[in-house]
Amino acid sequence: MALANYSSLNRAQLTFEYLHTNSTTHEFLFGALAELVDNARDADATRIDIYTERREDLRGGFMLCFLDDGTGMDSNEAASVIQFGKSAKRSPESTQIGQYGNGLKSGSMRIGKDFILFTKKDNTMTCLLLSRTFHEEEGIDEVIVPLPTWNARSWEPVTDNMEKFSIETELIYKYSPFKSEQEVMEQFNKIRGEKGTLVIIFNLKLMDNGEPELDVTSDPQDIQMAETPPEGTKPERRSFRAYAAVLYIDPRMRIFINGHKVQTKRLSCCLYKPRMYKYTSNRFKTRAEQEVKKAEHMARIAEEKAREAESKARALELRLGGDLTRESRVMLRQVQNSAITMRREADVKKRIKDAKQRALKEPKELNFIFGVNIEQRELDGMFIYNCSRLIKMYEKVGPQLEGGMACGGVVGVVDVPYLVLEPTHNKQDFADAKEYRHLLKAMGEHLAQYWKDVAIAQRGIIKFWDEFGYLSANWNQPPSSELRYKRRRAMEIPTTIQCDVCLKWRTLPFQLSSVEKNYPDSWVCSMNPDPEQDRCEAAEQKQKVPLGTLKKDLKSQEEKQKQLTEKIRQQQEKLEALQKTTPIRSQADLKKLPLEVTTRPAEENTQSQTRPQRPRSPPLPDVIKNAPSRPPPPPVPLPKSISQLKKSSSPWPNISTPKLASMLSKEEASTSRTHQHTVTAGKSNSALKTLAKPGTTTKPPSAVLQSPKSSRETPSPKAAKVPALKKSATVKCPQASTTRKRTLNSTEDGSEEEGEHKKEKAKRGKFVAVKEEKKDASEVVVELTDSAGEEDLAELKKAQKDKGLHVEVRVNKEWFTGRVTAVEMGKHAVRWKVKFDYVPTDTTPRDRWVEKGSEDVRLMKPPSPEYQAPDTQQEGEVVVAEPSTSDCVRIEPDTTGPSSSQETVDLLVQILRNCLRYFLPPNFPISKKELSSMSSEGLLAFPLKEYFKQYEVGLQNLCNSYQTRADARAKACEENLRNSERKLKETEEKLQKLRTNIVALLQKVQEDIDINTDDELDAYIEDLITKGD
Repeated sequence: MALANYSSLNRAQLTFEYLHTNSTTHEFLFGALAELVDNARDADATRIDIYTERREDLRGGFMLCFLDDGTGMDSNEAASVIQFGKSAKRSPESTQIGQYGNGLKSGSMRIGKDFILFTKKDNTMTCLLLSRTFHEEEGIDEVIVPLPTWNARSWEPVTDNMEKFSIETELIYKYSPFKSEQEVMEQFNKIRGEKGTLVIIFNLKLMDNGEPELDVTSDPQDIQMAETPPEGTKPERRSFRAYAAVLYIDPRMRIFINGHKVQTKRLSCCLYKPRMYKYTSNRFKTRAEQEVKKAEHMARIAEEKAREAESKARALELRLGGDLTRESRVMLRQVQNSAITMRREADVKKRIKDAKQRALKEPKELNFIFGVNIEQRELDGMFIYNCSRLIKMYEKVGPQLEGGMACGGVVGVVDVPYLVLEPTHNKQDFADAKEYRHLLKAMGEHLAQYWKDVAIAQRGIIKFWDEFGYLSANWNQPPSSELRYKRRRAMEIPTTIQCDVCLKWRTLPFQLSSVEKNYPDSWVCSMNPDPEQDRCEAAEQKQKVPLGTLKKDLKSQEEKQKQLTEKIRQQQEKLEALQKTTPIRSQADLKKLPLEVTTRPAEENTQSQTRPQRPRSPPLPDVIKNAPSRPPPPPVPLPKSISQLKKSSSPWPNISTPKLASMLSKEEASTSRTHQHTVTAGKSNSALKTLAKPGTTTKPPSAVLQSPKSSRETPSPKAAKVPALKKSATVKCPQASTTRKRTLNSTEDGSEEEGEHKKEKAKRGKFVAVKEEKKDASEVVVELTDSAGEEDLAELKKAQKDKGLHVEVRVNKEWFTGRVTAVEMGKHAVRWKVKFDYVPTDTTPRDRWVEKGSEDVRLMKPPSPEYQAPDTQQEGEVVVAEPSTSDCVRIEPDTTGPSSSQETVDLLVQILRNCLRYFLPPNFPISKKELSSMSSEGLLAFPLKEYFKQYEVGLQNLCNSYQTRADARAKACEENLRNSERKLKETEEKLQKLRTNIVALLQKVQEDIDINTDDELDAYIEDLITKGD
């Protein structure tokens, strides 16, 4: 049906507002500039000049120009520029970047409101103006584009309609920066040679402050993103010169910005120890499936046409019958030839379809190249190209996602063909997000393999970076500028430069004089000191990159057994620790403890009697003992074994043992609301001292506090001689907990009880002795004093200082970096708990206990305080034996008796002091001890701002540790998902193989069967089953 028949139907219209809408796809402004650079590269340009011209009469104050020496366009090709979505570059096998026919329009409209294009080709000069200003002022909804053409030699118009030509030129003179034909011709003269293109963008877009988005004044040799600070911003996102340098994986076009050449890079040649890994996968099918569907559609249409032509030829042959006239034979021959041609075309289309179907099943191969960026180690990550054009940069994968030093500074490069992954329209991402994530996952696995192959971790990561001048603990600090370090870096990465004439890449031999040398923009092969590469005729040398292989971890039976044994040992240690500790939260929990004499074996009783007791340290002065700033004691487990007590005399008032136990029970019940204590009944080096009435024998064994035989008299004016017990009962302190000095004050009539917390000291297995002193007629004091040796305490403090150390641990013959997060004092040695920075989750645990000084552990340099791990910062306080704020009891004023304002102030000061101690951050300049003794005037000058700032930092570190654990769980879920996908893939392959076998079987049974798709096969089998029924 002729097109004229549709003239009355409605048509979809493209309004000029779409020009703005289309431009918003470019969130990254440099991506819009790169669209115009891509067009020059696709036009086979060898040079593009990007420059600015000052024009104060235009919005933004300057014009942005792109001039290339490509093939140019004639008037017909220029007309296709204004057709949205039309591109002559689109083909599956194309290596050109443009595919959508949209880059010039979207990119230029993102930069400014208007652009004008000048192009030369085949002795013609064509001008094109696309102006939103023109549409707004004229009130036009449709997109109208003036497109006049001149003869390149005579400057005469090339047109059959002079009226149209006159209107087009008038619009250009009115709405473009060039107001006359002379000025327009001057722009054509800027295109050197007989072909090329010049694009000028004007009326640039502005920011909210009225300034243009592009900064062309700060650096005359660059185009920068306005108001983008260099700190914390990748150079490619701030400088267009830096972005253009890595825009193409194999640059063959010279790029000049404001007359200065961009030193383009081949990233793989700029890395230390590059290594290539070949990766094949069947996952990338989206683009291939689209091409298969298109080929199937074309083959189906060609088959229908061929059948129709053959049917027509047979019908004509039957109709003519015996008619042998010349005209009849000519007509029949023409129809038969047409049928033969149609059949050939159908066969060709069918072969194409079959080839694409086979290609769909074939795995796609990609080349991953990894190397270390020793020039700027903070710039690491994956650079992902599509058809040699940069799409994504600095993508973190694999171990880099965990934020440790593992794989830090490593850069990866991959070029993905158009058939494997399709980019989005703005060329800043990929259309198929699922397949792109699969690509990143694969790169992460190969990155971990590369890290093993280069063996940086085995030699020591910090030592490796020290060799190249990275002397600061701050990862983002640049390397040292000393000449020896510059030479060291230059020796490892040879200079690679492109000839300005032949565009071939040359690798220069290392020379000491070239370490800080700046090469000219017009460098040519004749300047090469290498005699074999000093002329343009010499072939370009290919980079020799070693080939690596991804090795699957196949553990031997011995390694599996060793790993299993280690896990069992760790779990047993945890179980023993849980069994040894019993949390006591109430009086009922205390009664559950095994306190009977019969529960202890006779051997243990004998051992307890014969074990030599260590001498007790001297008692504390009365001034310290009477200080009312310590918490009430937690419940004390009573001894299991009881022996008869010797009779003793004392000047103290009568205190029956049941009454003492009752006082302990009351105090335990009152303190259990504020904090919980973990107590274990068992053997230890602690003994209790009991005070009894003179001339009496204490009988109830369940409420007796005993003392060792070696206890001596206390040289205190209020103390009296106390007989020693024949047998000592022992109480075992829980592991990784502490014993505290406790003061318990109780009135005789039981009408009032007051308790204040005391300090808990970090030491296991200490001797404690109980004293009772007569404070006054109505008060009894029971004190547990610390009697551990100073030597043991010093050893523990010294061992705890190891926390936070950077160490390397050998696991399965490989060295891994980590930090010491916990220290344990053993009988014969000190053990460290090391948390690794990065280890493969399927082969090595995240942390491990190692013996200090063993061959499997070695020290690294101490970390910087700002990079200390969160768990190290939080646990650092265990070493300091200061008042623990977790023991502070809520102090409430006594409103039953008379009080003064001074008492209220003192009470508020005490509450404030307790609050500050409770939330005191680690490493705060003021210690808890200083805070406890601080006066009210000192509290007024307390630095609260810095206090809360450090507290928030500690809280943030704690949250970060939780986030790390969550990330580990997410990684485990991803691993499960990967296994499920692998099983699904295997199942699909088995199903496809079964389908193929069924088709082959059916074809043997019935040769003329034609089944092309899985749906056809399913329908055919279902039909067979139905007919059989």
